[in-house]
Amino acid sequence: MKRIVTIQDISCVGKCSLTVALPIISAEGVEAAIIPTAVLSTHTMFKNFTCKDLDDQILPIAEHWKNEGITFDAFYTGYLASAEQIGKVKKLIGDLKTDGNLVIIDPAMADNGKLYPAFDADFPKEMAKLAAVADIVLPNITEACYLTDTPFREEYDESFAKDIMKKLAAQGAKKVVLTGAAFDGKYGVMLYDSDTDEFYMYEQEKLDAAFHGTGDIFSSAFTGALVRGFAIEKAIEIAADYTAECIRITKNTPDSNWYGVDFERAIPYLVKKLGD
Repeated sequence: MKRIVTIQDISCVGKCSLTVALPIISAEGVEAAIIPTAVLSTHTMFKNFTCKDLDDQILPIAEHWKNEGITFDAFYTGYLASAEQIGKVKKLIGDLKTDGNLVIIDPAMADNGKLYPAFDADFPKEMAKLAAVADIVLPNITEACYLTDTPFREEYDESFAKDIMKKLAAQGAKKVVLTGAAFDGKYGVMLYDSDTDEFYMYEQEKLDAAFHGTGDIFSSAFTGALVRGFAIEKAIEIAADYTAECIRITKNTPDSNWYGVDFERAIPYLVKKLGD
């Protein structure tokens, strides 16, 4: 069985980060190993949440795995709480990386033109160093702008999207997957492959809804499908369609909780997509 290690925080209630990565990757038939970087009582849209930093556990866990000869088919990172954590995760990947595994970085730090409140202006510079060692980096347009020190545009055209993806690839990432790409009347997920200098766009209907955690759902489903052996274009399609189905179900379910999407109800849809 293929094995992914995902490195990000765990919000005990909230349907994001590890609480979606673990079940989604497992449902795709891939073993999910985890390194929790912090434990939060809820995600940060709740008030008065608690948080326990696990920064001091990252490298000891990696050292134990190395001593046990445990290997991984992919590293998948999500939300990292500090520049110090980024440095430790970069070292972990360097210590455990082999020629045959993938490094997939979701630079979860910003949206809608702004950094998340926990991060200062220097944080993107450190995240860019991690993105530079990625085989695949998964930013939204805001994160892509921060990673490349490009002024954010709320409205942009296809040329802007392509230019910023090429900038990101020039920093080291081999492939760039731009989520929530929206320009010239199109909406979807865009891929740039620096090896072939080619672009690919998977277009979708833009749904009139916004929920916390959908980026984590896309990244987890994408990573699991890719490691299962699907071509990157097909992995994008699977993950994008599954994320959209999660949103549709949540919108149409009166008892859905406000703090996340009903990804659990959509898992049968994901499993069917993997078999199609």
